[in-house]
Amino acid sequence: MIKNIRKTLNGMDKLLLIITLVLFIFGLLNIVTASSQVAVVRYKSSLYDYFNKQLRILLVGIVATICILRVPTSHYKLWGNVFFIGVLVLSIFVSVKGEVWSGNKNWINLPGIGYLQPSEFAKPAVIISLSLLFEKFYRRLRTKNISHLNMIVTILACGLIFPLIIFTQKDMGTMCVIFAIFGVMFLASPILKKEKFITIVGGIGLLGVCIIIMLMVAGNVLTDSQNSRLHYLNPCKDYENTGYQICNGYIAINSGGLTGVGIGQSKQKSYIPEAHTDSVFAIIAEEYGYIGGSIILLLYLILLYRILKLAANANTIRGRYMCFGIATYIFLHIIVNLGGLFGLLPLTGIPLPFLSYGGSFTLALIISLAVVQRISIETKNQRVL
Repeated sequence: MIKNIRKTLNGMDKLLLIITLVLFIFGLLNIVTASSQVAVVRYKSSLYDYFNKQLRILLVGIVATICILRVPTSHYKLWGNVFFIGVLVLSIFVSVKGEVWSGNKNWINLPGIGYLQPSEFAKPAVIISLSLLFEKFYRRLRTKNISHLNMIVTILACGLIFPLIIFTQKDMGTMCVIFAIFGVMFLASPILKKEKFITIVGGIGLLGVCIIIMLMVAGNVLTDSQNSRLHYLNPCKDYENTGYQICNGYIAINSGGLTGVGIGQSKQKSYIPEAHTDSVFAIIAEEYGYIGGSIILLLYLILLYRILKLAANANTIRGRYMCFGIATYIFLHIIVNLGGLFGLLPLTGIPLPFLSYGGSFTLALIISLAVVQRISIETKNQRVL
C-alpha cells in the first residue's frame, strides 16, 4: 500500500499540486473575511459559517481525488458515460423541478446533502465525454474518403445538449462557459478543417433562425435582468442599479493600493453583494493590494501552463484532450469572472477558481484537477492503462 501511495505521488505533477493546494488553502482562509458581512450581519450566523461549509466540500474533494487517482483513464469509457448520463438526468430534472435563485432555475435540494448545481458538473462531464469521442473517432475523422456525418452529429450532440438545457434554466453565464469549452475543443478536434467550417457556418445559420423564431413567438431572447447586464461598459453611470456591484468593486481595488489595507480590513465587503462569490478578487485586491493580486494571477498562469504542458506530453489522445479542455475550463472562469469585475465583460455570476465560495463549482474543479493528475501519472509511467 505504501509502495502504491509513493508511486502515485511520484507520478503527480508536483508544481501543479503545490499551486493547487496553495490556492485552495488561501481561498478557504480568505472566505472568512470575504463572507463575514453576509454571515454575521445578514444571516446572524457564525463568522466561520461559510468557512466550515467550504472546508467540508474540500474534504469531500480530497476523497473524490483519491478515488479518481486510482482509476485508469481507460476505464472512463464506462465511468465517463455514467458520469455524463447522471449529470444529464439531474440537469433535466432541475429544469423541471429545480429551485430558482437570482432568477436562475438551476438548483436542487438533495436531502442529507444540501443544494447542488448540476450545471457545474456538466463542465467536466462534457470535457471527458468529448475527449473519449475524439479518441474513438480519431482515425476515421482524419480519413478523407469516408463519411463523417454520424460522428460529427454525435460530437455536436454531446457538446450542445447541456447548453440547450441550461438555456431553459436561464443561467446564461454557465451556458456560455460550457458552449465556449465545447467551441474551443471542437476547433482543436481531429475533425477536418473543411468540415469544421461547414459545421460552424451551419450552426450560425441555425442559431439565427432560432433567434428569429423566439422573437416572433416570445418577443425576446433574454430576460430584462439578463439584458440589463449587457450595459457594462460604463457601469458607474447607473450606480444605483446595474452598476452598483461593479463600481463598489472598483472602489475596493483602488483602495488596496500597492500593499493593501490589511487582512480582514476590507470596508467594501459591506457594500459589494455576495463578496465571497462573484467579487472575491475585489476583496483580495483591497486587503492584499496590487502585489497580492498579481501573485494570484501569476499562480494562475503557472497552473495553466503546467496543465497545457501535460496535454502536450500526454501519451493518449483522450489524455491530451482532457487536459486541454480542463485548462480551457479554468481559463474561461478566470477571464469571465475578472472581465465582469473589471467592467470588460457582462457580470454573469461565474465563480473565480479556487477563491470563490461555492460547493458544486469547487467539487467540479477538484474532480477536473484530479483527472489532470491521473493523466500525469499515466504519462510518467509511460504506459496506457
